[in-house]
Amino acid sequence: MSVKLDLLNPTLNKKDFSCGKDLLDKYLHTQASQDVKRKLCVVFALFENTTIKGYYTLSNASVPAELMPEAIKKKMPGSYTALPVTLPGRLAVDIKYKGQGLGGLLLLDALKRSFTVAGESLGSIGVVVDPLDDEATAFYEKFGFILLPDSGKMFLPMADIAQLGL
Repeated sequence: MSVKLDLLNPTLNKKDFSCGKDLLDKYLHTQASQDVKRKLCVVFALFENTTIKGYYTLSNASVPAELMPEAIKKKMPGSYTALPVTLPGRLAVDIKYKGQGLGGLLLLDALKRSFTVAGESLGSIGVVVDPLDDEATAFYEKFGFILLPDSGKMFLPMADIAQLGL
């Protein structure tokens, strides 16, 4: 059977997933399905048969306008105190599959979905991430994300995502 990237479903083996980061492992094992039921996010899994190789979440969020780079801020109406963004809240690859480019594949899929939805049915000026650690920050920097001052968050505008040609 081939590898698929689709919504998390009950047939997938969540309990054997381990990315080496307890927070991300526990989320998939115990909370992800509940968050989906509560409509807090959607969870996409990269899997083969029932084995989850990686996953990410997507939800709506907003960022205070004052955190945005000046080039973005000046294009936005001054009445907006917060700007709509899409949030890949969690992204993880099982340690058995690290080094195969799956993290990048998951992120690019999240960016493509975010861009498509922003163009069709939901307002979003970009994608924001909240990196867990320095390793995650370095990962997102490789894809063009910039640090938002005094927040720890990183941002990639929809205009930049459009240029990726996804």
